[in-house]
This record gives sequence, C-alpha cells and structure tokens, in this order.
Amino acid sequence: MNRSVSFVIPAMDEELSLPELHSRILRVCNAESIEPQLIFVDDGSTDTTWSVMRELCENHPSTEAIKFRRNFGKAAALAAGFNRCRGELVVTMDADLQDDPKEIPRFLEKIDAGCDVVSGWKRVRHDPWHKVLPSRVFNWLVSRLTGVHLHDHNCGFKAYRREIFDEVQLYGERHRFVPVLAASHGWRVGEIEVEHHAREHGRSKYGVSRILKGFLDLITIYLLTSFSSRPLHLIGGFGMFFFGLGGFGITYLTLMWCVTRLVDRFEAIHLHETAIFYYCILALLLGSQFLLAGLLAELFVSRTRSAEQGYSISGTSGDASKEKNHER
Repeated sequence: MNRSVSFVIPAMDEELSLPELHSRILRVCNAESIEPQLIFVDDGSTDTTWSVMRELCENHPSTEAIKFRRNFGKAAALAAGFNRCRGELVVTMDADLQDDPKEIPRFLEKIDAGCDVVSGWKRVRHDPWHKVLPSRVFNWLVSRLTGVHLHDHNCGFKAYRREIFDEVQLYGERHRFVPVLAASHGWRVGEIEVEHHAREHGRSKYGVSRILKGFLDLITIYLLTSFSSRPLHLIGGFGMFFFGLGGFGITYLTLMWCVTRLVDRFEAIHLHETAIFYYCILALLLGSQFLLAGLLAELFVSRTRSAEQGYSISGTSGDASKEKNHER
C-alpha cells in the first residue's frame, strides 16, 4: 500500500538545483512506493526559479508551486507549503542539493518506529567554519534551555506527522524550533544522522544577522515553552529576588542605625548619606514592579487562554468517543 508524503521545499534563487532535486525525489518515491506531493515555494527569487517551478508543475501532476511577491523568509515559505499539504507525512528539505533524497526512507522508518518528528543531523558538514561554529553553539544552547536534545536544530531536512501543524504555528524565524514546539505539546521527537553534500550551485543565504535573530528567537521559544501559561513564575521570580535583596538591605541598615544610636562608641549612621540606602530603595521598587507586571501577565494569559486548548489529545476511548461517533 502506497503511503502519501508531502514535500515542502522553499527556494530562493535556486534555478539550477530544482530540476535535479525534483528528479531525485521522484526516483526515491517510485522505488519506495511513496505517493508524493511536491510543493515548491519561491521565496522572492530574482532569477528564473519561478519559471523552472512552473515547468515542473506542467510536466508532473504531483508537483505544485507557490510564488511570493517578495522574500518573506523561510518560516513563511514553510507555513504556506504546510497549508497545502495533503499527505499523512510531511518532509521538508532545502533546495540547494545539500540534502540527499536517498535519506527519505530512513526518516519514514524512524516515524514508523514511534516518532512524530524526525530531525536530520548533519554530523559531517560541508560548510565554511563561520557557519558551522555559531551553529554548534546555537544547537548546544537550544538543547540545554529547552530540554529537547538534538545535535542539529538548524537542519532543514526533517519529517513530521501532518497533524502537528494543527497545533504548531509558524511565523518569524520559528521554523528551526518546530521540534521544540512539538515536544512542548507532547509529540515524540527523534533524530537520524544524514549525509550532507557541498553546495553545487548558487550561493548560501546565511548571514551574520541570522546568528543574532536565532538567539533572540531562542529566548522567545524558551519563554513560550516554559512560561507561556505561568508568566508570574518567571517575572515574579525576578520580583521576589529584587524585593528580597532590597528588604534585606533595608533591614540591615535599620539595625545598624539602631545600634549606632544606642551604643555611644559607634559613630551615628545617617541613612540619606549612604549610597546603599538608595540602592535598596531601587531594589524594592524594581521588585514591586516585577511582581505587578507578573500579576498583570497572569491576568492577560488567563483571559486569552480561556477560549484556547491548553493541551494535546492523541486519542480517546470509552463512552466519550462512542458518544462522539454516534453524533456523527
């Protein structure tokens, strides 16, 4: 029995790579009895990428293409492709021929073994050092902060169960964090080592600005996955720290003031002349502001989540499922 798989492939100025990539994917699908749906997304190309995509669509009924009016980024391109997916599984790949389609059956085997998301790991990378080193630091930070331990969060070669995207929404630069977001909903995440090839055509779209954006997005994802339903635990934690620090300082200064007033041999302390007094006042003010901000965030979250589902269901059994089927 053929299984349906949708392939979502964003591309920007990849006119020379697309025909060969398309051919390789179809060869693998024919050999593995896979019913493919290939979705190419032109993310604001300035060369003939769109013409190549249209020609592939005309010659192959299983191929579709989407053209953006300008460059909106990889996350937007993937989201547009996910909205068109019909397959039971979704595979994402880069269009530069660095991802090898022969790895596709191994991704599917890993999903059959019980995983819901499978991420590729380019253990041996054919990229310049200034791209590899920041990526390794970034991957280490993501694994430590989120608890989702993958060697290569940045790898664009991944496979998913399609239902994941009913719960995980993409925007900004969140495409590299889909495994983390999926894991926060209870989906099972796995990893396989994949072969990585040197770029044959075109040039890399990687820039220095991507490093900064990646770290900022990491902070966002960490907050969303760890404190989205309990912001007071984070913001209030800072508030309690500053409030405790200021309170301790004020208590210490008060005791010292009393001692110097009661014992003649100590020189009297004038609080308004000590810098630490003002630092303590500042800490108390910061603490109260953080606590107030945390309470307001809790109120906001409780109001916005009242109509949202804060959990993920994998299946039902018993009277509830029978009643639901009877209603249908």
